[in-house]
Amino acid sequence: MNNFIPTIVSRPQSSKVMNIMVPIIAVLLTLFTGSIIFSLMGFNPLFALHTFFISPISNAYGISELLVKATPLALIAIGLAFCFKNNLYNIGAEGQLTMGAIFGGGIGIYFHDTNGIWLLPLMIIGGAVGGALWGLIPAILKTRFNTNEILTSLMLVYIALLILDYLVVGPWKDPQGYSFPKTRAFSDSGRIPLLFSGLRVHFGLIITLVLIFFSWFIFSKTIFGFQLKVSGYSPTAARYAGFSQNILVYLAFGICGAFAGIAGLSEVSGPIGLLYRDISPNYGFTAIIVAFLGRLHPIGIIFASLIIALTYLGAEDAQLFMQIPAAVGFVFQGLILFYLLGADLLVNYKLGFNK
Repeated sequence: MNNFIPTIVSRPQSSKVMNIMVPIIAVLLTLFTGSIIFSLMGFNPLFALHTFFISPISNAYGISELLVKATPLALIAIGLAFCFKNNLYNIGAEGQLTMGAIFGGGIGIYFHDTNGIWLLPLMIIGGAVGGALWGLIPAILKTRFNTNEILTSLMLVYIALLILDYLVVGPWKDPQGYSFPKTRAFSDSGRIPLLFSGLRVHFGLIITLVLIFFSWFIFSKTIFGFQLKVSGYSPTAARYAGFSQNILVYLAFGICGAFAGIAGLSEVSGPIGLLYRDISPNYGFTAIIVAFLGRLHPIGIIFASLIIALTYLGAEDAQLFMQIPAAVGFVFQGLILFYLLGADLLVNYKLGFNK
């Protein structure tokens, strides 16, 4: 009797329709699995899913909060798309967000008693520069020493967080803050203006939409976008065509870091208004899920950011009305990523047998 060994082999050509359907399938499977989890916890699954996904956006304030949380996710994710399209696995967007908040927020702290229309643009530029510089560190290490960008970018996250912690409990601590680990508040000129009175959604949403459109234009209409795509599919073909891989690495990491830095500055200058230890609920890491759920496409990333932002709001409502830990939101995010990767595997590969 012949012994057949199962192996995973690449499909000759993946289905374009299924590639589009993969995110939808992942979300539906996540909802199905979530209903089972809620049932095992003793909750009515329909009530639980309504509490988690419908109740948070049932009024104008809820929709505003959804946009507040989706804004940094979408901005970071579209920046990550520059790296992922080039097969560069930048896992350090959380650190780049933090450094953007430090650089831009530091300007706001220095000019805390100053008012002028120039202050906020200067803070945004500072945020972009801080994020870009932090993003360029793993790029330099990769091109100069061939280090793994996953490890270096991830380790830099914790260095950035420790720098922020040092600043808010040390030299930048609010002298009138009663020893709380936070800085003094920014002046009114250093705050991102709100779009609607009584709601927290702010002008950072407009900045994000502009940068998403800018990214779409780069991806689809420029030679740089074409080079990213070719280099991602085949580095050998890119070198043969004369594309500089090092320059692509620098640009991808720099743009990604700048976008994450602007997101960090928008977060502290918009909803928060100062610097403190926990300025981000892991937006930089969660944006990785957003990028892949959105298939690295600008329009897809917009919808994906809304879905993932809803898990944050749903977790808060579930904790309030169902008395379950808010960490259930991270469970849903993990389920989405798990089903997304699993469905991608089935679309692009199949099970084969070798003698």
